[in-house]
Amino acid sequence: MAQRIYFICTGNSARSQMAEGFFNALAGKSQRAESGGLEPSRVNPLAIRVMEEAGIDLTGHQSKPIDPERLNTADIVVTLCGDARERCPVTPAHVRRLHWPLPDPARATGTEDERLAVFRSVRDQIRERVTELLTEGVAPA
Repeated sequence: MAQRIYFICTGNSARSQMAEGFFNALAGKSQRAESGGLEPSRVNPLAIRVMEEAGIDLTGHQSKPIDPERLNTADIVVTLCGDARERCPVTPAHVRRLHWPLPDPARATGTEDERLAVFRSVRDQIRERVTELLTEGVAPA
């Protein structure tokens, strides 16, 4: 049976969007993930750019608030920052909670190349964690 995965971060602008994109690309059509944020804003253009480099198109994605129904019916909720972990609403006992403490690439400073390097690093960490999640058999393809 397909499991419902919900990725959450503060703005639903980079980390959770990248996690949703990787999960949906790697898990196959029978598995789907969604994402939401505590304070949704917009999908960060640099997140779109680095995911495009990985062959995943986020151009149609929108930053969304946390959906209480999705949160309460998820099998797994993954928070991708400390803020989301601390402020994420309570979930029912059946929901498995995971926390991936990843730096916020949107806070990167410097030249565009330096900021892109941070986005790529976080993207690669997310790809690795999503792959591990799938390998564990938590959400088989």
